[in-house]
Amino acid sequence: MIRVLIVDDQSLVRAGFRMILEAEEDVEVVGEAADGKEAIAAATELRPDVILMDVRMPNVDGLEATRQLLDGRTEGPRVLILTTFDLDEYVYEALRVGASGFLLKDTPPEQLVEAIRVVANGDALLSPVITRRVIEEFVRRPPDSVRKPVPELEELTPRELEVLGFIARGLSNAEIAKEAFVSETTVKTHVARILLKLGLRDRVQAVVFAYENGVVTPGDGA
Repeated sequence: MIRVLIVDDQSLVRAGFRMILEAEEDVEVVGEAADGKEAIAAATELRPDVILMDVRMPNVDGLEATRQLLDGRTEGPRVLILTTFDLDEYVYEALRVGASGFLLKDTPPEQLVEAIRVVANGDALLSPVITRRVIEEFVRRPPDSVRKPVPELEELTPRELEVLGFIARGLSNAEIAKEAFVSETTVKTHVARILLKLGLRDRVQAVVFAYENGVVTPGDGA
């Protein structure tokens, strides 16, 4: 069972998500929270696998809650940020502190369920729209503090550096295998080693890392 915590300041939204998820045999809604403070307490007590986290909430917002739950950790619950189409500065920062992906609030029910399964399985989820906006609006102009080259990059082999570039362009393992003329199993091994060497949680953080550190730049592979 995938244990899910729903965090949103609107009770109707929480009820809607709960109704959708409780219809699935492999998903269990273990709790709800109305703001980030409640979310942190609930996550500590209930230990969910996935947290559906709204961004704009009173008291403690979704960004700060995500930061407190995940920042600097390679383990912990997977956080799916719930957002509207109009992205803001929260999005880029949420990725940096460990969110596993973003969902638009009007996502169809079947896509919501599939997204939860994807991140619970250890993968990351960014819709093409979200990915494009994040790259264009935030990663193109990161703060100076994240522009300095990091020594961890030197630990990557040339092939791993190439695979990191493919990840940043949004390619799947199958697509990377085709581009690099290797098997999918080999790609999975490269991805695992990249995440380990760079101390990253998942592919979302790998994308952010690659753009921040100049492995790729906006427009590459377009």
